[in-house]
Amino acid sequence: MSHHEDDSSAQKEHLWKELETCMLRPCATHESIDDALREWLDITTQLQECCRSGQDDVLRCARILRASTIFQHNADYVQTQLIHSLLQEDSTDTLYAISMLLLLDGHFDESLFSRMIRESCFPRLLELIRTHESDPDTRLHRLLLQLAYEMSRIERLKREELALVDDEFIHSLFRIIEGVSDDANDPYHYPTIRVLLVMNEQYMLASTDAPAEDGITQSLTNRIVKCISLHGSHFMTFGENIILLLNRETETSLQLLILKLLYLLFTTKATYEYFYTNDLRVLLDVIIRNLMDLPDERMSLRHTYLRVLHPLLAHTQLSEPPHYKEDEILRLIKLLRGSQNAHFAPADETTVRLTERVAAIPWVQTHEGNELSGSAVAAQKILGISLSKDQYASSISVGDVANVTEKPGVQTPSRHGAKKDIAADSTDSEAGTKERLKKPLPAVPKHRHGIPFSKPNGDMNSDPKRIPPKAPPPRRVGKAAAQASNKRGAK
Repeated sequence: MSHHEDDSSAQKEHLWKELETCMLRPCATHESIDDALREWLDITTQLQECCRSGQDDVLRCARILRASTIFQHNADYVQTQLIHSLLQEDSTDTLYAISMLLLLDGHFDESLFSRMIRESCFPRLLELIRTHESDPDTRLHRLLLQLAYEMSRIERLKREELALVDDEFIHSLFRIIEGVSDDANDPYHYPTIRVLLVMNEQYMLASTDAPAEDGITQSLTNRIVKCISLHGSHFMTFGENIILLLNRETETSLQLLILKLLYLLFTTKATYEYFYTNDLRVLLDVIIRNLMDLPDERMSLRHTYLRVLHPLLAHTQLSEPPHYKEDEILRLIKLLRGSQNAHFAPADETTVRLTERVAAIPWVQTHEGNELSGSAVAAQKILGISLSKDQYASSISVGDVANVTEKPGVQTPSRHGAKKDIAADSTDSEAGTKERLKKPLPAVPKHRHGIPFSKPNGDMNSDPKRIPPKAPPPRRVGKAAAQASNKRGAK
């Protein structure tokens, strides 16, 4: 170890002792608490300067302060001072320490995030995120994005605050996702994607607002959908990643955030074909698996998956032949209608209505037959449902999807135990008679974005991107022919 490293280690040890002494000092007045907080900030920033080894030291400092008697006996006052510091400070190291402490405390006490919204922290976070977007050290920017996400998913933002989010801010987040590595585990992916997802939810909720007393409610443009509508071909990595995240995610609230955006993309004509066909196939596998796997009590999540499944099959490339997983789709419809399968309770009214809406898609109906199955008719009679095709198409509003919520941190249980990152092979499954067979999900192409799907337009040669037909299955060899072939081989 060099002399310089010895000095750095000794300085670091000295700072930790100073911090411990500071946090043990009794504080009976607001002035003494202010002095202790200033000293905590000073020591924390010195630790950042003497050893740029990541966020571990700052997180440790935040934990020490939060566990101290100073914080435990004066939590409300300390939170007030931290919020005011976030609104006023400009130093990167100071902002990093404050943001870390606010994020840590908010995970223990979610009311802090609501309080931050009331104290107008969201506009300040927008400003800071813009300011620090180009920092060579991205740690503060990531932390600010995490704070913005946690605040925005706790409760609704004010319309005037949401209106501060402009096109350039949204584009900058998409550029971050496109510019970082292709690894979805990159620490920059998660906070950036989640901010876009929660902003989309805020726009959806704002669109359901009742008219003002004067009858005029200023509409807010959903800038996430707008960006994908106009520039989606430049931001394909985002689409790939939200499907991968839905496949892996076990937190119900985050699944709902992803599903809400998918619903809008599949019901907005300009974004019907934003995703590549391979990615849509992965998504269909994920939806089928999760619908089969959800326990009966998770009805709101099941309903949301079904609300996304309809436009996915009706509006995207999956509506074109050859139809992917058509047998599994028909089997899923049969189960969700309320079959006699022992693993599924009788279907509720909304599940039946949404399932029949999927069954009414023309190509699905063609495969299934023009008339509803006996089990579907029976379920409709029991529930008093009789919907026409027009009613299927108009029975869902944005509000139905936007208002489905779940408390952050709640995990989605599985009907069959722990959730795995694979799709169920539902065609070979008979409940109560054999174990469900599973196979890996179709892989997202390792090249950048896969091959885009293009609808047939005349001759094959005129459309080089058209997907070629599948190779025919191997020819079956009859028993007699096989025996004759064996005899010839023996000779």
